[in-house]
Amino acid sequence: MASTTPTTVSPTTRSIIKGVDNVALFIVKHWLALFLIVYGAWVWAPFLAPFFMHNGWTDAGNALYFIYSFFCHQLPERSLFFYGPQTMYSLQDIGKVWSTENQLVLRQFIGNPEMGWKMAWSDRMISTYGGIWLGGVLWAIFGRRAPRLSLAIWIALGVLPLGVDGFTHFINDIVAGSSGQGFRDTNDWLRAITGNAFSDEFYYGNMLGSFNSWARWITGLVFGITTVFAIFPIIRNAMRDTQQDLEYQLARIHEVETSH
Repeated sequence: MASTTPTTVSPTTRSIIKGVDNVALFIVKHWLALFLIVYGAWVWAPFLAPFFMHNGWTDAGNALYFIYSFFCHQLPERSLFFYGPQTMYSLQDIGKVWSTENQLVLRQFIGNPEMGWKMAWSDRMISTYGGIWLGGVLWAIFGRRAPRLSLAIWIALGVLPLGVDGFTHFINDIVAGSSGQGFRDTNDWLRAITGNAFSDEFYYGNMLGSFNSWARWITGLVFGITTVFAIFPIIRNAMRDTQQDLEYQLARIHEVETSH
């Protein structure tokens, strides 16, 4: 933070500096609460998209789908649906009412009154971004008793599993597109490893209860929570240092004001 000598500036400038410092001090003292409110609003707003569509507020619903399309692929076979008979739909189900030949077209399917309306997040985004928010809530509950994870543990438990799952899905989508026959669609490799011990529904596709679904929910959630317990201690220390600087600056300003 730049150091300014309160005695060398005009009263007007000093008043502006004091106001800015007070705002900054409020932010650094309440950064966690502000994060949970602002970030939480951003994370959970996609839940409103199906609500808006179901109630006929299509402009608001479509606006949410458009805004969050920049942060999520929104593929319908990997998204939750509300106000319909099913929570998720397979590619085959979606293919009965919408083209599945191109993923750019497929992601534009937001649902209909018969099937319900999808969220503006995919399941992975819910677990990943929501996991960070949930981690922030847990961090706030633990307070000073909150444990700190090392960066090595964060990478091993949070970053790598999510990275492997996300990267293999990315490669799968490049190679197989929306054919439903990619190595992460059929998971034949997993059948071989496990001796085909589970049901076909576990191996194939993205429905709730499938391997792909469990992998996205778990890796996203673990990444989110471990990110908080590894990174937030660093942020807290930085905020504490900034708070001390601001309080010192305000104390100097107060000394000047009371001496006049």
